[in-house]
Amino acid sequence: MSRVTINDVARASDTSKKTVSRVLNQEPGVRKEVRDRVMAAVTELKYRPLASARSLASNRSFMIGLLYDNLSPSYVMEVQAGVQEACEARQYSMMVQPLDSTAPDFMERVEGILWRHHPDGLILTPPITDHAALLAHLRATGLPFASIAPRKPKGIAGVILREREAAAAMVEHLVGLGHRRIAHIIGDPKHGAGVWRLAGFRDGMKRAGIEERPDYMVQGRFSFDSGVKAARQLLALKDRPTAIFAADDDMAVGAIWAAAEAGVAVPGEVSICGFDDTTIATQVWPPLTTVHQPVRDMGKRATEELLLGLLGKGEPRMVEVEYLMRLRASTAPAPR
Repeated sequence: MSRVTINDVARASDTSKKTVSRVLNQEPGVRKEVRDRVMAAVTELKYRPLASARSLASNRSFMIGLLYDNLSPSYVMEVQAGVQEACEARQYSMMVQPLDSTAPDFMERVEGILWRHHPDGLILTPPITDHAALLAHLRATGLPFASIAPRKPKGIAGVILREREAAAAMVEHLVGLGHRRIAHIIGDPKHGAGVWRLAGFRDGMKRAGIEERPDYMVQGRFSFDSGVKAARQLLALKDRPTAIFAADDDMAVGAIWAAAEAGVAVPGEVSICGFDDTTIATQVWPPLTTVHQPVRDMGKRATEELLLGLLGKGEPRMVEVEYLMRLRASTAPAPR
C-alpha cells in the first residue's frame, strides 16, 4: 500500500501543497473553511507527515527537549506525561534527558545534546531551572526555554505554584489536629522547592506559636531512601514527634516505611504527610495526606507556553497554578 503524501492531501482538499503545509504547521492567515477542509482530508487519508521532510521545509526540528535532575521517579514521570501531551497536540516530538547538574562537565554535556539533537526549545525542571551557567548560555544563544518552578520567575516563561503558602497550610492542618511536636524532613537545598517548603513550614510553625526544634529538622534529598534515613533518626528520639511533614511524597513514603520498621503506628502514634500528590501517595498504606501539586498539568502548561512562542501565537509568560490539600488516612489527631 503506497504512502499518502502531502500532494494527496492537497488534491483531496482542493488546495495547494503550500496551503496544506501552512495548516499542518498551524500558521496564521488560512481561512477556517480551508483549514477545516485540509484537516478533514488529513483525517480521511490518515496522512502522517515525515518528520525529516517537515524539518527540512521549515528549518526546525519539531522537537522539545526535557532536561531533568531529580531523584523522584514519580515527579519525573508526571512532568514527562504533561510535556508529551502538549507536544503531541502540536505535532512535536519530545526528547528526555537526565543530567547531573552538579557534575563538572554539566555544561559540556548540555551543549553536546543541543548540538546533536537541535531541539527547537527546552523544558527545564528543578534544580536545572536555576543553573546560572545554563540560563546564561540559553539567553546568549537565543534558544527558547520554559521553566517549571524556578526560584526567580520574573522575566521568564513557564509555570509556578505557591509552594511556601501550601507548606504553611499543611502545618496548619497538623496544628488543627492538635499536634505540637511537628518535625520536618527538608527537601534538597539545591531545589527551589526545598527552600520554599522549608520557609512555609517555618511560617506555619510561627503562626501557631510553636518553637522550631533543631532535632526535629532533618535534611533529606527528595528521595525514598533519604526519607527512610531521616524518619529513623526522628523516631529514635526519646521525645519523638507526633507528626512528620516531609517536603515531598517520596520522602513521606520512606517515613511511613521507617515507622512500620520501628513498629510505630501511622497515624495512631505519628501522623505523616508529604507534598506533590504523585501516584505513590495513593499506592501506599495508609494513603498519604499531601499537597496536590498538579505536576502533570505543570509540565503541560510550561510546554504550551514554550510552543506559544515557537509557533508565533503569542508571548510566553509565567503561569501560576493552584494547589489543593489532599487529606487522607496518614494524618489523625495527635495522641494523648
